[in-house]
Amino acid sequence: MEMISIEKELKENSYPGRGIIVGKSADGTKAVTAYFIMGRSSNSRNRVFVEDGEGIRTQAFDPSKLEDPSLIIYAPVRVLGNKTIVTNGDQTDTIYDGMDKQLTFEQSLRCREFEPDGPNYTPRISGIMHVENGKYNYAMSILKSNNGDPSSCNRYTYAYENPKAGEGRFIHTYMHDGNPLPSFEGEPKVVAIPDSMDEFAALLWESLNEDNKVSLFVRYIDIATGTYESKIINKNQ
Repeated sequence: MEMISIEKELKENSYPGRGIIVGKSADGTKAVTAYFIMGRSSNSRNRVFVEDGEGIRTQAFDPSKLEDPSLIIYAPVRVLGNKTIVTNGDQTDTIYDGMDKQLTFEQSLRCREFEPDGPNYTPRISGIMHVENGKYNYAMSILKSNNGDPSSCNRYTYAYENPKAGEGRFIHTYMHDGNPLPSFEGEPKVVAIPDSMDEFAALLWESLNEDNKVSLFVRYIDIATGTYESKIINKNQ
């Protein structure tokens, strides 16, 4: 699969929705993830990322304007031992609880499907990063309706063992803006991952649509030690 420019990809898509990137830094020393959220409604835009233990959660920027918290307030990132979970919904908790009971990433998601927000039926996208003893692998998942038909749930899992340095995979909820919003199609896209967390975060944030972007989280995990550094950017300050 050909590598695409993440900058071009984001600048040419006004509404990819929520997106997850997982990969490895160019020098091969860091496991990297990024997660962004966007919003078209005032309820979706009224959010910020905040730190929550080793992970993050969303919260209302202005609690007085919070309408329906069901699909917008959740923990996108949680850490279970040497595993980092990144998702676009409360399935973060489903994966955490399942893997804590020795289920696999894929098995943990068997009880979940796309979001109940018809007619969009937003896909649930998830990533799992496993860093242990100087080794790193990751997997990504998307659960989506069958071309907008909620009677079927299509489940796809992509696993990447010993990922290539400087390469990542990008998956997002929507192909583009629309009504209803069309679900992501195909394999996660190949994108470049730089060595600098600040550089990567700036590139992503500046490439997202100015009107629709809400928050961005980026984390670089040292594969040798498991230590990490993170960055959060919120439009609402």
